[in-house]
Amino acid sequence: MGYKVAVVGATGNVGREMFEILAERNFPVSEIVPLASSRSVGREVSFGDKILKCKNLEDYDFTGTDFVLMSAGGDISKTWAPKIGATGAVVIDNSSAWRYHEDVPLVVPEVNPQALDAYFARNERKNIIANPNCSTAQLVLALKPLHDLAKIKRIVVATYQSVSGAGKDAMDELWDQTKGIFVNDTPTPNKFPKQIAFNVIPHIDVFMEDGYTKEEWKVLAETKKMLDPKIKVTCTAVRVPVFVSHAEAVNIEFENAITPDEARDALRDAPGIMVVDKREPGGYITPVEAKGDDNTFVSRIREDVTVENGLAMWVVSDNLRKGAALNTIQIAEAIVERGLISPRAGA
Repeated sequence: MGYKVAVVGATGNVGREMFEILAERNFPVSEIVPLASSRSVGREVSFGDKILKCKNLEDYDFTGTDFVLMSAGGDISKTWAPKIGATGAVVIDNSSAWRYHEDVPLVVPEVNPQALDAYFARNERKNIIANPNCSTAQLVLALKPLHDLAKIKRIVVATYQSVSGAGKDAMDELWDQTKGIFVNDTPTPNKFPKQIAFNVIPHIDVFMEDGYTKEEWKVLAETKKMLDPKIKVTCTAVRVPVFVSHAEAVNIEFENAITPDEARDALRDAPGIMVVDKREPGGYITPVEAKGDDNTFVSRIREDVTVENGLAMWVVSDNLRKGAALNTIQIAEAIVERGLISPRAGA
């Protein structure tokens, strides 16, 4: 028997990716329902060889639904996730609304699947599971095997984040500005505070009092929650004129000695990681090559000579997949594989 699945935010970049990945991975679906706001009711999305029409989130009855995959923004999640969870459905949320709640697990299945076991063992729970920020997901995936090997003390990361992380309007803005520059149009920033075409912007999300942005704080808080609260993290988050896939330059200080070769071996053995690290032109992965791939790629692994027991590396992943849709579905798969819920058909 399959599971009844609903996708909230079905017409967005991540929502559409969810349908594609669910079909690709043959998730055991008995019924799947696309949900959106009233203005998107009737819009079509594809699931395998099927065409589905969106229904209205506002009046949908979640009785008997097993999984609700949400990617419709924090405000909608804050309002709807508790209501949906109260019906018995398991909500896996892509927004930042629930990531920092003590009683909501933040999960990357290759990193901390035990958080799911502990959560479902509770007598009382919200039935909400949080998906991490896209840049954090690929980061902790690459850090976990290294932390297990040599124990990480401190991380310095600069992210190079594609415009798809800011939604379809952001992708359209990059496209329109790029075309416009070639015909001498003056770029008009709208979604971004400055021109994004042929530029980089060291600013993602709102600024906080300490000078960091909320995006940078997310990397810090989420890494600590999923990996180890003792790790020190600092981040600079940068938006770059790339449509899909985030890249990160990562410097790591360890408690114990670790060589680049030992790091490569540990990463090669880790699930979800692909090491491409040849010390020659083109012997690394770029965002364009990572697009559409489920792996997180690690390149440029080398000693960081500025600290004792230090390494530097380059991490790239498709942010719409591992950073969002894929990780969400992998959480659902882990719940099924671990026997934590059974289909509620007829409930």
